[in-house]
Amino acid sequence: MLPEKIAAWSVRHRALTLVGWVALVLIALLSGLLLDGESRRSTDPGESGRAQTALNAQNTFDPLRENVLVQAKDPGSPPFAANDELRRATDDLVATLTRSGAVTEVRSPLAADGAERISADGAAGLVGFSIAGGENDLRPNFETAAARIDVVAARHPSVRLGLSGDLSLSTVVDKGIREDVKRSEFLSLPMTLVILLIVFGALVAASVPLLLAGTSVAATFGFLSVVDDFTPINSATTVITLLIGMAVGVDYSLFFLRRQREERARGHSVDDAIRISARTSGHVVVVSGVTVVLCVSGLVFTSLDNFTGLAISSAFVVGLAVLGAVTVLPALLSLLGDKVDRGRIPWLGKRRTAAENSRFWSATARAVTRRPWLWGGLATALMVLLTLPALGMRLQDPTPAESLPRSMATIDAAVRTQEAFPGVVYPATVVLTAENGGPVDSPALRSAITDLERRIGETEGVLNKPIAVANVDEAVVVRVPLSGAGRDPRADSALAKLRTEVLPETIGKVDGVEYAVSGRTANARDFADRVIDRMPLVLGFVLLAAFVLLLLAFRSVAVAIVSIVLNLLSIGAAYGVLTCIFQDGHFASLLGFTPYGGVVGWLPMFMFVLLLGLSMDYHIFILSRIREHRAGGAVSAIVRGTGTSAGVVSGAAVIMVGVFSVFITLSAIEYKMMGVGMAVAVLIDATLVRGVLLPAFLALLGERAWRTGRKSVAPERVPELSSPHA
Repeated sequence: MLPEKIAAWSVRHRALTLVGWVALVLIALLSGLLLDGESRRSTDPGESGRAQTALNAQNTFDPLRENVLVQAKDPGSPPFAANDELRRATDDLVATLTRSGAVTEVRSPLAADGAERISADGAAGLVGFSIAGGENDLRPNFETAAARIDVVAARHPSVRLGLSGDLSLSTVVDKGIREDVKRSEFLSLPMTLVILLIVFGALVAASVPLLLAGTSVAATFGFLSVVDDFTPINSATTVITLLIGMAVGVDYSLFFLRRQREERARGHSVDDAIRISARTSGHVVVVSGVTVVLCVSGLVFTSLDNFTGLAISSAFVVGLAVLGAVTVLPALLSLLGDKVDRGRIPWLGKRRTAAENSRFWSATARAVTRRPWLWGGLATALMVLLTLPALGMRLQDPTPAESLPRSMATIDAAVRTQEAFPGVVYPATVVLTAENGGPVDSPALRSAITDLERRIGETEGVLNKPIAVANVDEAVVVRVPLSGAGRDPRADSALAKLRTEVLPETIGKVDGVEYAVSGRTANARDFADRVIDRMPLVLGFVLLAAFVLLLLAFRSVAVAIVSIVLNLLSIGAAYGVLTCIFQDGHFASLLGFTPYGGVVGWLPMFMFVLLLGLSMDYHIFILSRIREHRAGGAVSAIVRGTGTSAGVVSGAAVIMVGVFSVFITLSAIEYKMMGVGMAVAVLIDATLVRGVLLPAFLALLGERAWRTGRKSVAPERVPELSSPHA
């Protein structure tokens, strides 16, 4: 086999292999530093993407707008119009911001036309402003304005001044992502090392997989700095790439290293054990890695920049992990020899030195194969029961205020502002341009905008005031507050009314004017529509790719179909658990989130693609061990294959669950959902599927599982353990 030949070459040229790997990592890191140019900007799909493109083509930019909610801290205070302290604080705030020189277009609820800036219940007022200056002035001017707001708030202790808007919300989101990246790095490496120490019982053996996974991730990040010049790579992709890289990198090394220990326990020399491990576990690693890469590549069919970037980054990190496992790992193990077991941990080192056959999983497989219909039926029923909540899953992306904890001041201000002035925090952005180029502003357009504002007033509660109009170079931008919470069904309904009724009947009647609607609600809606539209193509490609690879690996149609069906069951169960926890709110306080009534729109498809690839690790590994033992009979092969693979699969599953559980500790609810969903799917796959369903299905199929056409696939000739408990 090719992995065996590559490993043998690596062992013969250990120094060259190890130096080459170090050089590859250094080249990747240096290329990221030396060739890092301007990052490619992501483009939204659909109409929101057209609006974004039109704005990007202008020589100036849409002014960043902020809002300050003026509200009494005491809920029993008089309403805004009769509250002298609120009015004094508002006057002070408006005067202070105007004098700062950091803002423009300060809009006050106390102005002659400010009635729209007093909430419907009369309890709060809204001061709005735009951040002054060019692109390089935005950040310092925003910080100046925020500091002045804090000063005014200190002068009026009974008044709550809550700042939220374009830059303040993006700032808190970016800060949250940066902190999440740091937290994931801080937690994933130590957690993985501890688990590896328990699995191997020796410091050197535990450090080898961590070293290979870490260098694979580092090299990937270096290459992605160059890829980012051509395809957008966002911060979320960085976090996901880190954790996927750690999970698969450690798993692949674990497969190889445990098999090498097993062969050493049989009495083979170090190099012979490496060669056998490459022929067996190395082959599994290659097939599994190719499966993951192909499955994740299905995301490219969405034609979404962010998914394309994620597919590329995942392919890089998984490909490097496979390369390291079949080249660097054999060379390193050959160099270390028996020193790989140095640094044994008391109580663990002696027990873990030799590979063990699991009595528990062997007994479980034996019981299942005796009564496969009973145990297989019960396990399938349980999986279906876990899947049932997913039938009521509502796909809905969270707003920043729903994604991040309300303990953040900006998030709390956004929630309060949205409650008092629906739609102001997440307005629709209508971009108006001339069909043939040139300035779009004209008396006819201004008249249509006035008509638009009148129509909005007639639909109060669906489309709301105050609207904001700004000239952006040759374009005109109108911001329209929508009902709802930004990304819920009410907001979607309001967006549809704006796009299909109000705009065509007002702006649409002006000759030579084009319009497109963007904003948070529009972006999420267009993104979800693209995902739903492309989902059959993506899922079809992924399922076909997985089937073909399994068919090539095992030359059995039955095995390929069974593996895919079992993976679909575990993914469905993960969907059900995800819905039950995050949509219905169970365990919300324990996991530290506030449910908003939905599941992130892109997550189910992303989980499907990634899990179908990752969970194949276990199936391919277990099926390979079962095939090795087929000479002793179908039932015996199932029991022995399950028992001998248990240590590796259990260790790999614990590592992968641990790594994905890091997501649960992050601040954004999207990451928490991903962590829970991925961890649950892997846990189910490594226990219920591995221990019950797979043995039951294979026992029911018997020798038919290994037949292709009229021929039976011959078992692999691999040396056996001298004792089942060696």
